[in-house]
Parts: sequence; structure tokens; C-alpha cells
Amino acid sequence: MEASKVYYTSMRTKVGDSLLAKLKRLLKAAGMEQIDFDGKYTAVKIHFGEPGNLAYLRPNYAKVVCDYVKELGGKPFLTDCNTLYVGGRKNALDHLDSAYTNGYNPFQTGVHTIIADGIKGTDEALVPVVGGEYVKEAKIGRALMDADVVISMSHFKGHECAGFGGALKNIGMGGGSRAGKMEMHSAGKPTVEQDLCIGCGACTRICAHAGAVVENKKAHIDHAKCAGCGRCIGVCPKDAIVASMDEKGEILNAKIAEYTKAIIDGRPSFHISLVIDVSPNCDCHGENDVPVVPDIGMFASFDPVALDMACAEAVLKAPVMAGSILDEVEHTHGDHFTDIAPNTAWKTQLIHGEKIGIGTMHYELVEVK
Repeated sequence: MEASKVYYTSMRTKVGDSLLAKLKRLLKAAGMEQIDFDGKYTAVKIHFGEPGNLAYLRPNYAKVVCDYVKELGGKPFLTDCNTLYVGGRKNALDHLDSAYTNGYNPFQTGVHTIIADGIKGTDEALVPVVGGEYVKEAKIGRALMDADVVISMSHFKGHECAGFGGALKNIGMGGGSRAGKMEMHSAGKPTVEQDLCIGCGACTRICAHAGAVVENKKAHIDHAKCAGCGRCIGVCPKDAIVASMDEKGEILNAKIAEYTKAIIDGRPSFHISLVIDVSPNCDCHGENDVPVVPDIGMFASFDPVALDMACAEAVLKAPVMAGSILDEVEHTHGDHFTDIAPNTAWKTQLIHGEKIGIGTMHYELVEVK
């Protein structure tokens, strides 16, 4: 397969220049304007950052992307889906509060912020995955699927489940509704934490398969009837229903690739990753640790697999940051990501992504000054 071009610029600047100006030059050099944006709704998929975490991307970068889309005639909006776990982004109202607090508001970015899967994380589109081995029909936030163009803007970092979080993780896992996230993370079906359940019956009312029942003022899920759709998780007012979170690392990463395919298949997409503040864990954490390597640069490509591969290899070649967790662990696995999270299988994302036709691991790196 022919190598894909990945464009790169360092974080170095000169007097009179800026990182924001360099980012726009990167987008131009990478050919983002080849996409027909005229009058097109353009979803800029980004992670707004969990409250308390300070490693997420500054909204200034997102504004550059959105301004460029508007310059090219498009109608951009920033978007993400609600989280499966309980935190500051589990429903659209809390999620918007968190996004606005972190600067992702119209006054800062110049565009609207839309939570793609609705108030409770149940507003989803069922999207066939052509050639999917693990997912036949992905559950994607509806606003993300309503867009004409998809741009992913990722904070490249470590990840405790996937090994690293880049373009595929941002699109695939991030674009899944709450039920979609459960499907990726779980081999099993949800259960009810009895001490939290108040017997309100919300799960029973939304259950399409009569798997959720209330007996003796407590809900129970019959796994023989449960289809594993996860809608009960979104409607529970007490967060008493939890996913099993027991999927194998290899399968989780393959599912991430298949969800990515569901989202970008059949429409224009473009992908940007900033390899800065490379924290060991996801920005879903309510805290961030010391970066494991120094800031490297900004990358862009039409190929999300090649982009992730280029970013991953750049991190693997980088020196270890003194005082970071990577400086403390034993280096017995041959790469930074697995040394930090030994039970992950990060290469599976890329191998499977190439296999199902969303990109190639072979890339040509083109530097932009």
C-alpha cells in the first residue's frame, strides 16, 4: 500500500510568529482546503477535558481550525459525546458546563458546542460497519452523524485502556454514544449496584427487551434477556447501573477502529493531532500527571491511521521526561506506552484500522516550517 503523507511542524517559534499561525500553515500545507466545505456542517470532534484536568488542548487551537473552516465556507461546530463513567461530562448539561469552564464556549472559539448524543447520552444513530469483525452496527452520537464533514482534533497522550489516545481513539471511542462506549469497553452486560438503586423504574421504562425489572424496590437486569444496548445506563438518575468494563485490550482497540470507520466512512474527513503535554492517562481523568516526554509538535493528515502511527513513533523516539511515571517504571516492554500500561495492546488499533481500510501504517513525514 502506498504511504500516506503526514504533515508535521515543531513547537518552536520565532519572534513575530506563533503556534497558532504555525497550526494554520500546517492545515494549509496538508491540503485541508481540498475538502468542499461550502455550506457544509462540519463537526470538529474534540475532547473538552474533565474538570480538574489541565492537560487538555487549549481552545485557542480549536478556534484556528474553526476559523479556517468558516473561511472556506463551512459551518463548523465543536462536539463530543457523553462519558460512560460518572464524572463532569456524563450528561449534556454537565458536559456543557465542563466545556465552557475549560474555554470551549462561543465567546472563546467563535462556534457553538454541541453534545452529540444528547442530554442523557441516548440520542444515537445506528451505523452499519462495513467489514466489521466485532461491531456490525455502531452506536454513534446523532449530531456527529448529521455532519457533512468530520474533522478530528486530538490531544495525543497515553491511555490506560487503549495504550495511547490519538485520532482513532478521539473519533471512535469519543464518537460513540454512552451505549456505544459500553459496547467497546465491555464483553458482558450492565449490572445494578443495589446500594445506589432507588427503584424508580426508569431503566424498566426504557428497556426494549424486558431485561430490566424492579422487584422489592430494587432494579435487576436479566442478562438472558438483556441485549446490552446500555440505554439504561444513560437514564439512571443515580448512576446505579454500570457497564462490566471487561473487554480484552486487543478487542477494545479493534472496536475503536471499527467505530472510527462507522463515523468517517463515506464522507470527507481530516485529522489533526497535537503531541504536547503527553500525559500518561486520558483527559477523562479529573487530574493530569507530569508529561512523560517533552512536547513534540503538531501533526495533520487525511489518513487517521498514518497520523496515529507517526505520532506514536515520535513519542517512542522521544527522551523520557525526568520525574514522570515513565521515569519511574521498569522499561521491560520495549516501548513507552506498554511500559506505562502493560495490559494494553495499542498496535491493534492501527493494525486493525489498516485491515478494515481506514488508512495505512505506512507514512511519509513532511515537515512544515
